[in-house]
Amino acid sequence: MTIKENDFRRIDLNLLIAFAVLFREQSVSLAAEKLHLGQPAVSGSLARLREMFDDPLFIRSGHRMQPTARAMELHGELMPLLEQLQSALFQRPEFNPAQASTTITLGMTDWVEMWLMPQILPALNKMAPGIRLSVVAADPFSDPERLEAGELDMAVSVAAGGPRWLEREALTTMGFTTLWHPQQLALETPLTLEQYVEHPHLLVSYREAASSQIDTLLGKQSLQRRICYTTPHFAGMPGLLATLPALATVPAGLADVWRHGGGLCSSPPPLTIAPFELSLLWHQRHSSDPALMWLRAFIQSRLAAGAASR
Repeated sequence: MTIKENDFRRIDLNLLIAFAVLFREQSVSLAAEKLHLGQPAVSGSLARLREMFDDPLFIRSGHRMQPTARAMELHGELMPLLEQLQSALFQRPEFNPAQASTTITLGMTDWVEMWLMPQILPALNKMAPGIRLSVVAADPFSDPERLEAGELDMAVSVAAGGPRWLEREALTTMGFTTLWHPQQLALETPLTLEQYVEHPHLLVSYREAASSQIDTLLGKQSLQRRICYTTPHFAGMPGLLATLPALATVPAGLADVWRHGGGLCSSPPPLTIAPFELSLLWHQRHSSDPALMWLRAFIQSRLAAGAASR
């Protein structure tokens, strides 16, 4: 249905409220008391209502004002609409995850998906079986842009800063771990700096860069490592480490997953690398979306529970 804006130019919502109270009380003085207005103001509202609907609406009969047939008709049509409007404006229904049915698009890198989804998806499917997560490959350089464009509902990202509309909720702070396969490299832990630069490295780079902050830190010590392979994906790392005498320095959370499931050895990097913050990002326009805000709290609670159990 197309709304004709000009039809509403003469309508004052307060007049409709006054009409509803007049109909109920059948008295200008009683209606004024209920509306916390003076009697002249309510009488003025009644005069405007009569002009707007071209009908007397209420006829005085003894101490009461009896509604006309037109008033009876209007009351029957308007009251359900006013109740629906009141509910929409002031009585927002509580979100029930068990009954919700929606799809939420999450942007994240492959390593975040491998680390995060096993922690939240089983519980999510039990608590909110109608909420479907659609994960979209993303990177921290494009997350804000894609959130603004509406391509993502939320992003789990290491992106720092951002525009004013970008909302951010820190999920965890994480460091780095260096991995290798014991059948390819016989190394003791912890790794020494000499061992670290002696062996080739695998590097994940989202923008095809041939170095990272690790190389900058090494350069400050007049050292250099040899990067033998660069990729935008983390997923292939375990298989590559199983076939190459190489090292890979990855987020510590992902290293925990691979170490337990892939037979890899690990060590803290022999460098002081600043930890990074992993955050949940969303556009400010979604801050009133009940499903997204519930999912935000759900992810936080699952991660907190996981951290407490470790």
